[in-house]
Parts: sequence; C-alpha cells; structure tokens
Amino acid sequence: MSDDRSYRGRCFCGAVEVAVTGEPAGMGYCHCESCRHWSAGPVNAFTLWQPDAVQVTRGAANLDSYQKTPASVRKWCRTCGGHVLTEHPGLGLIDVYAAIIPDFPFTPGVHVHYQESVLRLHDGLVKMKDVPAEMGGSGQTLDE
Repeated sequence: MSDDRSYRGRCFCGAVEVAVTGEPAGMGYCHCESCRHWSAGPVNAFTLWQPDAVQVTRGAANLDSYQKTPASVRKWCRTCGGHVLTEHPGLGLIDVYAAIIPDFPFTPGVHVHYQESVLRLHDGLVKMKDVPAEMGGSGQTLDE
C-alpha cells in the first residue's frame, strides 16, 4: 500500500463518512470484553492510525461518543447507531473499524487481549495475552 493511498469508509446508513490515508500503525483482532460488547461480536477487527491519517469527510456533527474508560472514546452515527471509530488518547491512535472500510487491504498481524477470547482462532498470528509492551502491556504471548 502506498503512503498516499486513501480509503473511504462509512457508517451503516452512510450519514458519516471517513477517509484513512497512508499506512496504519497496526492491524489485528481485539478479544477484550469491551470490544466484544461494543461490537456485539466475539472479536473486533481493528486498524490503528495516526490521527492525521484519519479524516471525517461527511457527517462529523452526526457522530456521538461514549467513554467508559480513559483508554477509549468510542464514536458512532446518531442516525443509524453504526460504529465508526475509537480514539485511544493514551496511545495517540485512532481505530477505524476494519469492517467499515471495505476496500482497505486488511492484513492482520496480531491478536490482542487473547486471554479474554471467547472464540479461539487458529490462524498462525501472534496471540498477545494483553497488548505489546511498547503499548503498556505485558508483551506476553499465548499459544493458539
């Protein structure tokens, strides 16, 4: 993927649109309880971006947010309830959910918070107990 390549995504109804540009800081799957509950699924596919690589191109006033913990500010469309992104202030990164950017070449590299998994995936990717040490976690990996 080229650094100047841009991909567009949108909420469920299309009232909110986003664009991501360049290379993500990371891609993978999160198994934490918060992401599972928020996504209403057993696992959440994430793409992490530097804030300047993410732009809300339509419907910014239609975004609402919820902050359960200081680690995450989750944003969704007020019209359809479609989840759009999560800001991670402590990491200085924004997670634009992989599911909303359909043309983006999602290439996951890691599973995080795998100790909380309710759906074991045998895909050969690294399974982190929590998150990498450089992100404040233990850096410990688990077996598939």
